[in-house]
Amino acid sequence: MSNTYKSAGVDKEEGYKTVDKIKKAVSETHNSNVLNNLGSFGAFYEIGGYKNPVLVSGTDGVGTKLKVALDSKQYGSIGIDCFAMCANDILCHGAKPLFFLDYLACGKLDSEIAAEIVLGMVEACKDNNCALIGGETAEMPGMYKPGDYDVAGFCVGIVEKDQIIDGSKIKPGNKIIALPSSGFHSNGFSLVRKIFPDFAEEFEGKPLYETLLVPTRLYYKDIHKLLEEIAVCGIAHITGGGLYENIPRIIPQGLCASIDASKIQIPSVMLELEKRGNIAREEMYGTFNMGVGMIVVVDPAHAEKVLHLLDDAYEIGEITEGTEKIDLKF
Repeated sequence: MSNTYKSAGVDKEEGYKTVDKIKKAVSETHNSNVLNNLGSFGAFYEIGGYKNPVLVSGTDGVGTKLKVALDSKQYGSIGIDCFAMCANDILCHGAKPLFFLDYLACGKLDSEIAAEIVLGMVEACKDNNCALIGGETAEMPGMYKPGDYDVAGFCVGIVEKDQIIDGSKIKPGNKIIALPSSGFHSNGFSLVRKIFPDFAEEFEGKPLYETLLVPTRLYYKDIHKLLEEIAVCGIAHITGGGLYENIPRIIPQGLCASIDASKIQIPSVMLELEKRGNIAREEMYGTFNMGVGMIVVVDPAHAEKVLHLLDDAYEIGEITEGTEKIDLKF
């Protein structure tokens, strides 16, 4: 019997089935700027309507949150997570997402699982007026075990050069406004899984995995609603490293984000994790978003308008002079 690619563990037919299952849905994310369809060696996207456009790109994955999804056989939200982690990053610079590409790797491809993951990306792209214009599915037996998957993505957005937000306009007296997260988002799951090894255990009346797999919140509509109304001085996406690592990324030298931690609305599942794992509060804030998925820094004259425009936003601090860049007061 002769050897074939399939006998080595790669089933091309399953890949074709995946494409068939997602092709129509993916095409629904396209607009007139997308010049070709799935199947080409590269994806074409035409840019127009900008005076001095700057492309802003971001890439990310979902980390070991994927393990929760795979073990629980719940795949629908992971594609949303992948898109959100990339798109929320470029929002920090005022960019509008244009297009997204995904990369899905596995040990043995199951077209049903792969399609469900990609269809989550489709849902997120539609919500963000973004086109899913390409991707790659890699079946790698021997590298991944059967049933193992990894997923990553790449998002490109656009902003006028004179409208780039980079934190350079932040000054003392500016207010720091929190936009709540939808949960852990896609960070810190190596520690989450250590403390919560049983994803099926009951938590607040339902299986724990339902709480853990709530998808990362998409902030596109909120952020661009603000940008249409006011001048935003700085935006930070609170991902790995929590508030301690992400807020300082936008704070200029000589200034400090002074934050009153007592104002932060911490999700109950994070409080349970902290208690059960005997985790120090500082460690929690240096690992998880603690309920703050994104922060915006605005002139104090605009703070009330932000709170009016975004129903669930709330103030947590202000910018002061200092050398530490962040001062989190417990």
